[in-house]
Amino acid sequence: MAESFIFSIAESLVTKLASRAYQEASQVIGVYDDLQDLKSSLLYVKAVLLDAEQKQELEHNHELREWLKQIKLIFYDAENVLDQVDCETMRKRVLRDCGTPKDKVGGFFSSSNPLVFRYKIAQKIKEIRKRLDKVAADRDKFGLQTIAFDKRVVHSRETYSYVVESDVIGRDHDKEKIMQLLMEPSHDNNGGSDHISVIPIVGIGGLGKTTLAKLVFNDERISESFPLKMWVCVSDDFDIKQLIIKIINAVSVSDTSSADALVVQQILRDMDVEQLQHLLRNKLAGKKFLVVLDDIWNEDRAKWIELRSLIRACGDGSKILVTTRSRSIASMMGTVPFHDLEALSLEDSLSLFLKWAFKEGEEEKHPDLVMIGKDIVTKCRGVPLAVRTLASLLYSKYEINVWESVRDDEIWNLPQKKDDILPALKLSYDQMPSYLRKCFAMFSLFPKDFEFHTYYVSSLWSALGLLPSPSKNETSLDVANRCLNELISTSFVEIVRDLGIYYFFKMHDLVHDLALYVAKDECLMINSDNPNIPENVLHLSFIEFDLFLKSFKPSLLGVRTIVVPTVHKDEHMGTNNEDLFPTWVLNCKYLRYLDLTDSTFEILPLSISKLKHLRFLSLKRNRRIRKLPDSICNLQNLEELSLEGCMELETLPKKLRNLINLRRITITTKQSVLPESDIASLCLLEDLYINNCDNLESPFGGVKLLALRYLGISMCKNLKSLPLDIHHFPELEDFSIARCDNFEWSNVHEDMNSVLKLKILIFCMVVNIPLSLRANANTLQTLVFLGCYELEALPEWVLNITSLKFLHFHSCPKLMSLPNDIHRLKALEVLQIEDCPILYRKYQPQVGEYWHQISHIKHSRIIR
Repeated sequence: MAESFIFSIAESLVTKLASRAYQEASQVIGVYDDLQDLKSSLLYVKAVLLDAEQKQELEHNHELREWLKQIKLIFYDAENVLDQVDCETMRKRVLRDCGTPKDKVGGFFSSSNPLVFRYKIAQKIKEIRKRLDKVAADRDKFGLQTIAFDKRVVHSRETYSYVVESDVIGRDHDKEKIMQLLMEPSHDNNGGSDHISVIPIVGIGGLGKTTLAKLVFNDERISESFPLKMWVCVSDDFDIKQLIIKIINAVSVSDTSSADALVVQQILRDMDVEQLQHLLRNKLAGKKFLVVLDDIWNEDRAKWIELRSLIRACGDGSKILVTTRSRSIASMMGTVPFHDLEALSLEDSLSLFLKWAFKEGEEEKHPDLVMIGKDIVTKCRGVPLAVRTLASLLYSKYEINVWESVRDDEIWNLPQKKDDILPALKLSYDQMPSYLRKCFAMFSLFPKDFEFHTYYVSSLWSALGLLPSPSKNETSLDVANRCLNELISTSFVEIVRDLGIYYFFKMHDLVHDLALYVAKDECLMINSDNPNIPENVLHLSFIEFDLFLKSFKPSLLGVRTIVVPTVHKDEHMGTNNEDLFPTWVLNCKYLRYLDLTDSTFEILPLSISKLKHLRFLSLKRNRRIRKLPDSICNLQNLEELSLEGCMELETLPKKLRNLINLRRITITTKQSVLPESDIASLCLLEDLYINNCDNLESPFGGVKLLALRYLGISMCKNLKSLPLDIHHFPELEDFSIARCDNFEWSNVHEDMNSVLKLKILIFCMVVNIPLSLRANANTLQTLVFLGCYELEALPEWVLNITSLKFLHFHSCPKLMSLPNDIHRLKALEVLQIEDCPILYRKYQPQVGEYWHQISHIKHSRIIR
């Protein structure tokens, strides 16, 4: 299935070869003519790839698929060769700008000798062109048509995570039935009232079980009846220890501050099951609660009985709400007959379809499209996910032939098995532009119900070169956000937590199944049930650390992505920690993305410099590593380096200035002074995040970072000052400050600050907000107060921020009220209040005393 995005690979190769910068580089190295010949061969093949993709999908032509597969392998080899040219170009730049005479002499006698490199790379290019021309000669026998441009496009709609519930159609009756069961007194089989009731919701995938459970969970009547509410996503894993931790975390989030909840989660990792169950009983004892166990798959009755016995220590009337696809699981777990969620009626399905396919009222202008829509809805068989996905696909498309092609697509006629991916999802995927399909496929590297972060996804896509070329003044993060918005518009992903400048999102199980299906030839998630790695796989994730250590074989040397999961503190902590960095990783010479978050090794090998194609390296939360080899600075292709949470790291490596392609760096170090001259030399640096640098008093002196757009500083307990000078950070747009207890704002001068371009400002654990920041009133679009536990009132200058669109309050328990004349914020579109009990009471929708003051705001979300 990976052949379905081969066009995007061809397009990126041709775009790169046509770029002025690459042409100049190839002339310097001496392979310009060879690469121009290769471009001609690529263009010849690229012209028919879109037609070949479509024919292969519809006709299931095995010979055509093999033809595409051969081309794909040649393309990947071509990418690697072009990348080698990039590496050599950057090595020359570093040698020219930073190298000593000794370095230059050594380079001449090494394998990087320009004459030797030119000869080798020219031979590789000729070999690739020869292979490509041989395969391309067969294109005519498939009767392929020339299609020069990928015309598929996604029309993004305005999306906010918190309006999803109001978009639910046709479930009022189901909701009231579940509400009635939850409000009834609990009774066991003997008529007693001290039994905990278990209410299952059953239905096929995509029918809306989780959505229904959310509707109930967030109902005011439930909040009044159950002082404690917990939401636990179970999915494939029914590991008792992990479930106990999830429930305890849910309790902690409910009755403690967000910061305290993070501390609790860290402590829980060190506990055994006996300690955890004792803590759980103490948390629940005597309390009336509702716990939702979402997406149960495991049919092991013994495990369920074990979990049930642990959570029985509760007050009278506590309930468990379960969602599952399995009737047998529902019968096993339920204490009442399960609620069988049925398909939507044709009328409700059509209402849902029209809501997502048209802007409000637009459907009345297109009765012919509505008629076609009725036929499409009928094919969706009352499954809301299918209805919403196809409606999103057709949003803002008014050509009759486009709607007819969806209605008449042959995929509807394919025989389906019980667990097949919904045709609607596959059809929607096929209509995505080629670049977006490849981005989507990368989600297959992560387990079901994984909570993605926008920055994390951006880093992955950027490192692998999957993103379209940025427009003028755009960064890779901007492009990634644009792609994410397109996926949200297709209903393939759903925002679960929006924090203003970034958000967390998930995907439905069926959508995850689709990602696995389309990426199965290239991406693989390794676990004990699936330990074998086939040849030609490019992207790997390891659910179990042992498999990461044992999986080497020569066929993996072309791997580009390695993601390794969290390792618990009691595992793999022997004295020979360098063994935790497998030798085979260093032999994957084309590796682009290496995520070793939560690793425990103490030594990073000197030979890390062999990974010269590496774009992304994360050592995040490695709490044992003390020093990095200076050879890490030979990774001139590196775009992102994460050292966040490396609490024992004594110093940053020398010659950091050699990382000339670095765009983003997160730093945790024991240094009291950062290497300012080296950091100042990182002329492409866009994001800088400094975290847990306890010895740092002032991170910069006169350092100028002319490309910096985001600056974040958190948990630097001795930080005293920070210059926000337009002359030093002329492009700064996003700034966040969190939990820096000794930080003073006195050095923020209004005359310097008045011309800053800040669009996003985040305060966390801050009480005194400087008056001088009012000067940003002309540019600031997003303002976030996160975990400001002592904040009681907003400064008056907030009302002067004429450009403010997004205003968010999270975990500000002492904040008494919003300004009475908040209506002065004419541009304000989104107001979000979460975990602010006083504000919740006063501004509760419809019933709050001051609700009228904010009811005019287009999108408001006020939750406990």
